[in-house]
Amino acid sequence: MKHKIEVKGIKLYAFHGCLEEEARIGGHYVVDVTIFTDFSEAANTDDLSKTVDYVYVNAIVKEEMAIRSKLIETVGQRIFSRIKTELNGVLDLAVKITKLTPPINGDVDSVAIVIEG
Repeated sequence: MKHKIEVKGIKLYAFHGCLEEEARIGGHYVVDVTIFTDFSEAANTDDLSKTVDYVYVNAIVKEEMAIRSKLIETVGQRIFSRIKTELNGVLDLAVKITKLTPPINGDVDSVAIVIEG
């Protein structure tokens, strides 16, 4: 059976970007993680160890977002790789990082990257 766990709207302040101001001033980000898994055993036994612990997902996101990178693509790949390798039972995964009000010479609400696999 295939189930989905979503950890959506992880709000963070981080210092990613190619511009020097972004390294100094930082900006607002929102991260969404969708994990496809089979949590049948957890549902039947009420046992957290039999499913993906979304507290740990949130911790991975916070740790990786705290490491400065020029590209959110790089941060997204680190988050994706850690979740895939450190958490058991992940069948498929999607990580979305949204950068709010990016400094791109225009009136833009956000830009985002999505990594799926």
